[in-house]
Amino acid sequence: MSISLKEFCENLSLEILYDGGHEEIAITNSSINRPGLQLYGFYEYFDYDRVQIIGKVEHSYLMHFPDVKRRDKVDKFFSYSFPCAIIAWNIDAEYMIEAAKKHDRILLRSNIETTKIMYKTIHFLDDYLAPTVSIHGVLVDVFGIGVLITGSSGVGKSETALELVKRGHRLISDDVVQIKRTGDNRLTGTAPELLKQYMEIRGIGIIDVRTLYGIGAVKESIDIDMCIHLEHYEVGTYYDRLGLDNEYFDVLNIDLTKITIPVTPGRNLAIIIETAARNNRQKVMGINSAKEFVDKVYKSTNK
Repeated sequence: MSISLKEFCENLSLEILYDGGHEEIAITNSSINRPGLQLYGFYEYFDYDRVQIIGKVEHSYLMHFPDVKRRDKVDKFFSYSFPCAIIAWNIDAEYMIEAAKKHDRILLRSNIETTKIMYKTIHFLDDYLAPTVSIHGVLVDVFGIGVLITGSSGVGKSETALELVKRGHRLISDDVVQIKRTGDNRLTGTAPELLKQYMEIRGIGIIDVRTLYGIGAVKESIDIDMCIHLEHYEVGTYYDRLGLDNEYFDVLNIDLTKITIPVTPGRNLAIIIETAARNNRQKVMGINSAKEFVDKVYKSTNK
């Protein structure tokens, strides 16, 4: 994947020492490498596909050598096609700029310490390179629980989300939800830039939720904990009445707990979703009401 050099530098507050006319950086790995062993001369298992970060340790080591030997070591290092190198601590290293120009490598500089620029770089790349998918649905924050509401067009997803907003919960996205899987296998949902804070309500049209209900009615993003699937009720269709069936919704190879709710006239879907969210939190904490009920029934019938 390619990242705009300008965007990369702006997000990490980096100074461009040499870019060779490159407008993008080809980065496929969110990990970084500190090339201490490589500058020493050990190039086996060199992770040259990673961003290289050079700190005071590497610079101090190189400064122990005569000018010619130092340039030879740096020249060999820059001969490998790594995406870019970042010098920490605002170190003045003219000898590296010469090597970068010779081998056409992107060389950047940060004015913060090595550990901090390492952390910032990994965090940025983890987010940027994370697998992403767009799903038709609505995402709301219910009691701090990320609830993804899915279902066919016209089943009432947006109207249900609007009722939840009126009850004090927060909207993340309506109609299209952008979902990203982060490095620790969490699913984070956001709204496309164009759709943020807007909802489409049939018969009314597009509404601005933040303007109508206040800034506390919307939220930028949330980790998704469960999926509520709304479907029109059909006679003869089996619906779980005890809550013992485990159903899942696969998103980017991560299984979300899924609850299917049949939609019929008069059902208060907002209250049902609030209850489902609370119940899901209890299950995560090890409290399973359905199992406890079944166990009690079993014990009472086997006395």
